[in-house]
Amino acid sequence: MANNRVKSTNDLELKDRLVAINRVTKVTKGGRTFSFAAIVVVGNEDGIVGWGLGKAGEVTTAIAKGVEAAKKNLIKVPVHKGTIPHEQLAKFGGAQVLIRPASHGTGVKAGGAMRAVLESVGITDVLAKSKGSSNPHNLVKATIAALGELRSPFDVAQNRGVAVEKVFRG
Repeated sequence: MANNRVKSTNDLELKDRLVAINRVTKVTKGGRTFSFAAIVVVGNEDGIVGWGLGKAGEVTTAIAKGVEAAKKNLIKVPVHKGTIPHEQLAKFGGAQVLIRPASHGTGVKAGGAMRAVLESVGITDVLAKSKGSSNPHNLVKATIAALGELRSPFDVAQNRGVAVEKVFRG
């Protein structure tokens, strides 16, 4: 896997999307203590995306912590003409995701947690399928893993020592 981590977030206009919020209960001898866990995806809709998990006693604080965690966990994704350069399969925990490039005008055909990640990257046309677990935490992580494994056609051409047109046409 290529090193596609983003170093600086100072000059990025990141938009955050709340994927899931979960109320967690801790039972003690004094009673029940409620807290919240929020999984958040941030992206600039131009090839950069990250995810974060925030836990706190209040929903707004959990979301804010999730956004801060996501900003520390950004990756660069090659987006080619509004879609991805090639098909990619990835697995995290019990969740398995398949993302495929789609022609212009198709839209984002993906389920909830995957849709948030793909739209945050800036992908406008993609076909996606999730298998196995529908746990949003694992789906987000599997989708980010799949996007992180993508290789741009320019990198492939450079590694092979051929022209970019040859990568597309074989």
